[in-house]
Amino acid sequence: MKRSDMPSLDDLRAFAAVARLGSVRAAATELALTHGAVSRRVSKLAHDLKLQLLEPDGRGVRPTRDGLRLAEAATDAMQGIAAALAEIRSSSGVQPIVLSCERSLAMRWLIPRLSDFQDRHPGIDVHLSTGGGALDFARDRVTLAIRRLDFPLDPDWTVTILAQETVGPVMRPDRAQRFASGDYLALGARTRPEAWKNWLASRPDMPTPRDIRLYDHHFMMLEAAANGLGVALSPYIIATDDLATGRLAAPVGFDADGTSYGLIWPGRMEMTENVRALEEWIIKHMP
Repeated sequence: MKRSDMPSLDDLRAFAAVARLGSVRAAATELALTHGAVSRRVSKLAHDLKLQLLEPDGRGVRPTRDGLRLAEAATDAMQGIAAALAEIRSSSGVQPIVLSCERSLAMRWLIPRLSDFQDRHPGIDVHLSTGGGALDFARDRVTLAIRRLDFPLDPDWTVTILAQETVGPVMRPDRAQRFASGDYLALGARTRPEAWKNWLASRPDMPTPRDIRLYDHHFMMLEAAANGLGVALSPYIIATDDLATGRLAAPVGFDADGTSYGLIWPGRMEMTENVRALEEWIIKHMP
């Protein structure tokens, strides 16, 4: 095959993501690209191949018959490349395990416990990477990922449910009476800007705050609450240690929000004994 007959790998990756997700916007989020960049890559691919690859489907798109065949072939090819690279890296020596975890979860739950795994398995090298939402295991060189499962999942991934997500207001213990009277500032995270609105709607018996203030990350929000700046609407898992020590209190408990945390593994790759050990440790220690 001549080089000119082979489409760009970046164009194929963008098209395969759009075909799988049915949305240019969703594909852009997964690939960490702009909407325009993904749209241009898909348009360029269709122009180069002189084929119609997508067609409208409600508010989204779907692959045509030719597009579906190409998307399946492109997906298989990229997964094959990823598997080959994993085998090459593993055959050249014992590679570190790269564990990707959402930033606040890593700081407030994983890192304080990770020394226990290292003490139990001194020969296993674990590197921590922070990130949230969708990811590309091959591109990001990630082995395992812990994620809140609130985004489209690749059907080839193996996902183990770790815990249901529960959220509730947490505060410094001496702020409980002010919370009960409605004399409090609500603290939230920009990653979940509607969290307080949704929680209050589900708990009409709860007092409403004077105002809502958003922080960039949950761990910043919790520090603000622990220092008396307000009441944080927090996932249980990232507040658990502060609750155990009494640094924070949760006077009305936690409610399920319909999502869960999962441990994600790119299913086509063989799980090594070291990765299996880390997986089992995570499952055991997840509250």
